[in-house]
Formats: sequence, C-alpha cells, structure tokens
Amino acid sequence: MVSANGLKVAVVGVGGWGKNHARVLKDLGCLAAICDLDAARAKELAGKYGAQSYSSLDEMLDKEGLDGCLVCTPTKTHAIVAKKVMEHGVNAFVEKPMSFSSKECEEMMQVAEKKKLILTSGYVERFNPAVSDTKKLIEGKMYGDPLMIEFHRENRMPLHIQDVGIIYDTSVHDIDAAMFLFGSRPHVVFARAGKHHHQFEDFATIMLGFEGQKVAIIASNWHTPKKVRTFSAVCTDGIITGDFLTQEIKIDHADATITPRRQFQEPLTLELKNFTEAIAGKTNIVVTASDATNVTRVAEAAILSSNTGSPVYLDLK
Repeated sequence: MVSANGLKVAVVGVGGWGKNHARVLKDLGCLAAICDLDAARAKELAGKYGAQSYSSLDEMLDKEGLDGCLVCTPTKTHAIVAKKVMEHGVNAFVEKPMSFSSKECEEMMQVAEKKKLILTSGYVERFNPAVSDTKKLIEGKMYGDPLMIEFHRENRMPLHIQDVGIIYDTSVHDIDAAMFLFGSRPHVVFARAGKHHHQFEDFATIMLGFEGQKVAIIASNWHTPKKVRTFSAVCTDGIITGDFLTQEIKIDHADATITPRRQFQEPLTLELKNFTEAIAGKTNIVVTASDATNVTRVAEAAILSSNTGSPVYLDLK
C-alpha cells in the first residue's frame, strides 16, 4: 500500500499502545505494514487496516521499502529494534521512553546522525492542546513568569507494563512536559519512590530544580482508583491549571477566572502527523532525539536519587 503522499510507514509491536499507532497511520493514509512476534495478532490487525503483516522484522525491512517505522515494542528492546530499523535507512519513531539507558539513547542518536535520519520519541503530551496552549501563555508572559509547575499522573497499575516501573513508564511524560514548558533543563533532581504491587517502583515523587529557583514537582502512582492527569503552573501573576484528559485549561488571575474553549484534538494524531510531515520535509520534528535522551537522563537521576536519598546534579546539553 502506498499513501497519497507516497510515504510508507510501519508499526513494530502492536500488543499494547501500538494498536493505536496503527489506527492513526491508517487514518493518515500511510500505514504499509504491521510487525509483531505474535503472527496471528499482526495478521488480524493488518487485515483490519489493509496493511501487510509480518512476524519477522528483518523480512519486513527487506521487503517493504519503508520511509518510517514506529517502534512500539517493550522498552528493553527499543535500542536494538530502532538501530536495526535505521541501519536499513528508515526514519524511526520510538515510543517513550526512547530507552531506559541514556547510553543506548546516545548510540541510537549516533546511528541516526550517521544515516542522516529522523529519530524521535513518543512524548505525546507535547501535542496535547492543554500543554501547547499553556506553552503559548508562558512564552507570551501573559501571566508573568512561571515559578512552579506541579503534575499529578495517577491511576491503577496497567497490567501490560512489566519491564519498567512508573518513573520510566509514566513520570517521563511530565519530565518532558516540565522541560518543554520551562524551556530549559533541570540542574538538580531529587526523588523518592517505592513499590507495593510491582517488581519496580509503582509510586514516585520527583522534584526538578531549574535555573532562577524554578521548580517542577511530579507525583505519579499506580494506586489511585480514579484516573488523574493534571498539572498546575504557578506564575507571578496567575495560575494555569490543566487536564491532560479533557484538554481543558483554566486561568486564575486577579479577580477573574478564564476557561478558554477549543475543539478537542487527539494528541496521537498530531504527533504522528508531525513525524510523517517531517519525513516528507514539510516541517521540523517537534520532539528531538536529544530531548528524549535528556528525559532518560533525568529519569536515571530520579531513580538514583531515590535509591541513595540524595539529590543528583546534572549538566544536560
């Protein structure tokens, strides 16, 4: 299958979130193939969306002549799959986190640079209208300078997450959002985390310190019965609160409360549209490989801080 714009994109791994990527690529008109170790699963989904199915990554890369590939496999396999994809000259979108190892992230970046390919990672909240609207308000200094951003991302433990804990699976979204909204990188990380039901940590609180006394506080857990995805940005002249799920933001300043209205948009569609348009040379990629690598470095520091009880100081490029 070749889309109207001539792009052929595949999804590797459709056991979890990858099914949604396949659906969106079909809607964008560029889904060429689906690959999964479970051949029956790949065949079923490929049949639904009119794509080719494979259970062998090598076979798919050899046969399909792809322009892009989405790597939605378990985190521990991201690096080996993404490097193989790029060695075949194919642009790579790697679900978050790009890797649990910053060393592996650097290796992936080296391959992408050598091959002159796009390498990005799935920090989908960058494309959430609640976040992008807040970013515009902060950049325009509509309510003064940002001082503190607090994130809450809570719900019951997802059963399919087995190879990482909540910091790499969940907190990374807000680590990325904090750096995006502040427009800078933290120089110190302090965290406390623990585990109750999971083999890795299933609750965590992370504090990120930025220049100018700015701070981000990230609270994540897999114990809250009700799904919560919220943030609050305290600025010198007002507070912006947002909900990742409803995409609504509310601004409290002076004696007024403002609730802007806009049309709901699926962040995943906006994210994959950015990837495909960047492949086609129509736009720049929003989440760079360097951005994704820095998120992993901060996550590594958070786990180290929690294990040692001490702050970890960083010098992120």
